[in-house]
Amino acid sequence: MSQSILNNLNEEQRAAVIATEGPVMVIAGAGSGKTRVLTYRVAWLLEKEVDPFRVLALTFTNKAAREMKERIISLVGGTEAHSVWMGTFHSIFARVLRVEGHLLGYPSNYTIYDTDDSKRVIRSLIKENNLDDKIYQHGYILHRISSAKTSLLSAEEYNINPEIQEYDSSSGKPLTGKIYTQYQNRLKRAAAMDFDDLLFNMNVLLRDFPDVLYKYQQKFQYILVDEYQDTNYAQYLIIKKLAANNENICVVGDDAQSIYAFRGANIQNILNFKSDYPDLQTFKLEQNYRSTKTIVAVANNIIEKNKQQIFKKIWTENEVGNLIRLIRASTDTEEGNLVAQSIFEQKMNHQLPNSAFAILYRTNAQSRAHEEALRKLNIPCRIYGGISFYQRKEIKDMLAYFRLAINPKDEEALLRVINNPARGIGKTTIEKLIVAADDSGSSIFEVIGDPQSHSLSLPSGTMQKIMGFLTMIRSFAAMLKTRNAYDLGKHIAASSGLLKQLYEDKSPEGVSHYENMEELLNAVKEFTESERLPNVETGEIDTSLRTLDEFMQDVALLTDADYHDEESKDKVLLMTIHAAKGLEFQYVYLVGLEENLFPSIMSLNSRSDLEEERRLFYVALTRAQKCVTISYAENRYRWGNLTICEPSRFISEIPEDQLDLPKKATAKSAGFSTKDNFSASLHGLKPPQKISPPPKNLKKASATDIPDDFNAASVESIVPGIEVIHEKFGKGKVVQVDGEGPNKKATVFFQGIGQKQLLLKFARLQLA
Repeated sequence: MSQSILNNLNEEQRAAVIATEGPVMVIAGAGSGKTRVLTYRVAWLLEKEVDPFRVLALTFTNKAAREMKERIISLVGGTEAHSVWMGTFHSIFARVLRVEGHLLGYPSNYTIYDTDDSKRVIRSLIKENNLDDKIYQHGYILHRISSAKTSLLSAEEYNINPEIQEYDSSSGKPLTGKIYTQYQNRLKRAAAMDFDDLLFNMNVLLRDFPDVLYKYQQKFQYILVDEYQDTNYAQYLIIKKLAANNENICVVGDDAQSIYAFRGANIQNILNFKSDYPDLQTFKLEQNYRSTKTIVAVANNIIEKNKQQIFKKIWTENEVGNLIRLIRASTDTEEGNLVAQSIFEQKMNHQLPNSAFAILYRTNAQSRAHEEALRKLNIPCRIYGGISFYQRKEIKDMLAYFRLAINPKDEEALLRVINNPARGIGKTTIEKLIVAADDSGSSIFEVIGDPQSHSLSLPSGTMQKIMGFLTMIRSFAAMLKTRNAYDLGKHIAASSGLLKQLYEDKSPEGVSHYENMEELLNAVKEFTESERLPNVETGEIDTSLRTLDEFMQDVALLTDADYHDEESKDKVLLMTIHAAKGLEFQYVYLVGLEENLFPSIMSLNSRSDLEEERRLFYVALTRAQKCVTISYAENRYRWGNLTICEPSRFISEIPEDQLDLPKKATAKSAGFSTKDNFSASLHGLKPPQKISPPPKNLKKASATDIPDDFNAASVESIVPGIEVIHEKFGKGKVVQVDGEGPNKKATVFFQGIGQKQLLLKFARLQLA
């Protein structure tokens, strides 16, 4: 890469690219060219003749790694770019564990379980322990296990930790630790790891085997980490250990876009990075290339209200653009209609494709009203994050056969297909196989391979069917290294009987399933003909067969952002804000801006939680290139009950002169002042009902108004005559209490504001 190519970068980007030695942190604001800096930085290292096998670049999606690699190829050529260790945390560490995992007792052909596999294992363990699945919900148990692994707590450590045991007992789930132990034993028996194990075991490897740590410290002389604000404790420790030798580490991220705390991401990793590396060089990318001046200004105004942040001032040379549009609706159904009507009008007025629009919401449950409204206007749409291609039943069935050919100990795969297509191996037989495996500590495949040694007694006809299945799987395994991925995949599809079963189903669903199988084999064919990754040990690129086990490793490590759906072209996309991170759209509709929905009622317990909600709002705003429309409903159905809603505090944090309202209306008339003629007529529909407006001197809530020790009282303790504190309205006196149970309401008189009727289950009142 010649020096002239650096001219494609602005001054700050260029400085971040060429500062290759020592610790570097790049704070990259939304739309500021973060990927470009990472790409050019890798290319610059290669231009300086750094061995590409010594460069490690970690991303959070395969899509990001793929895009970066393609850009590097265009700058420095294919050979060098392909040799860089670039991929997701999980994919890179999975490669290392293929080589080093034997030290931890795993074979090189271990299986990677996805979330669906893990849930199936936990469901079976709950059943085997005769536990109530309404108390021991599989999703909750898996979340507890995942959180423990992210915190690097093994099953043994989990079970001897008194605080954890007390928590599980008090929550009515004292056997959670036992299930964790059984779950890990089941995985080990199946020669499998789940996604969390890839990080957990990488940490164990670097902690317990100093020679392995030294080997990879020497190997990775330059480390780059994308989206560093999204790293969890396990990822943080791995990076720190690998970089400890020479400290040539560059992390890129934006603390203002840290929105994954619920997944274990720790914003302190980026906020405190300097404390780990006192000699740190910090570069701030503050020029936004994506959004209009208006969107950038509003986003700045929102995020500056957070206390925990690395200060930066994003700016842009783009056009001023439209003001932030605001829609008020009577109900969530009307909100859907108003948004759909607005999209229709924008499409017609500006001749825009459907793909120019995205509807973003806080929770998946909000999608229904918007999807229905769009369909009524014949606007094609798709809910982003639905069932992905590789999660469809017929595809998972086929992949289970692939998995068994690679790792016959994979019990989840075996249980999925031992009688699929039906071959006369019933539920009772399968239960006997599981019991025999548990009793002997062997895998089910080992049990059926040697039934006498495992005291397995079954009718001769059943045993004959099982042996037929066993022979078939063994034949697939024997071809694994002699046939390429496509040839073996096609052979398995035909020999297993799955392809024939799907072909014979002539229903519309059956035809679709058969076409999906064809698409799977197309994916295997494409993989077979692509270039392979460098050898982990030698760094050499060999030209041997691309085999099915390599294809399956790629599939196992796909993330939600990696799926491609041709059917989604030119459709309005509906998705949660979390799913939208990293994407951009010309027109963004941000819906459901109501208190207790966005910000979520779950986020009002602490300042840090509220600040994450504000960062989420910031991310939503900065997805837009040209225009942002915000909407809220005065009433919304929740669990079958129509509840009264208040506009989100985030709306009040937008400067009034940046809001687009009807003529003669102001921001206050959207629910913040005595002017009550706010109308949705700008969208050509009937205006919503009037709402009772608070007085002009209503104080708008912000993070600083919420006491750190705010503690909501129980609904039962709210009675007439007592004084209470509301997070938005301040101090007041309860005048009257009506209703029962979840519909209990209180009429409260607030000084300087007047009377308010509040639904107590959402009001969060503190005793004064």
